[in-house]
Amino acid sequence: MKIKEDIKGNIAVLTISGNMMGGPETTELHDKVKSLMGDGIKKIVIDLAKVKWMNSSGLGVLMAVWGSLKKEGGNLKLANVSEKINSLFMITQLVQFFETFESVDRALATLQ
Repeated sequence: MKIKEDIKGNIAVLTISGNMMGGPETTELHDKVKSLMGDGIKKIVIDLAKVKWMNSSGLGVLMAVWGSLKKEGGNLKLANVSEKINSLFMITQLVQFFETFESVDRALATLQ
C-alpha cells in the first residue's frame, strides 16, 4: 500500500494505492492523518480509486481516521470508492459514517 499526499489549500488529498490489508502500512495512513492534523489540516479526502481490496484492518484504520478527525472538528470524505468496497461499507453498516463521492473534485467541492 502506498500513500500519495497532495495539499490543496487547507485540504489534504491522500491517494491510496494497493490493498488495505492491515500491518504497518495501514497504520501509516492513520499516522499520516495525525501528522496533517498536527499541521492544522483537518479536512481530508481519501482517494480509493487505486485500492483493489480492503479487509477488516483496512476498515478499522478508516474508522480510526474518521474518529480522530471528528474529535478535532475535522472532516473526512472518501472518493472513487469501488463497487466492491462500497458493498463492504453497506454490509458492515459503515456507510452511515463515511461520505463517498464519485470523484476527488466532488469531494473537494463539499469541503470548500
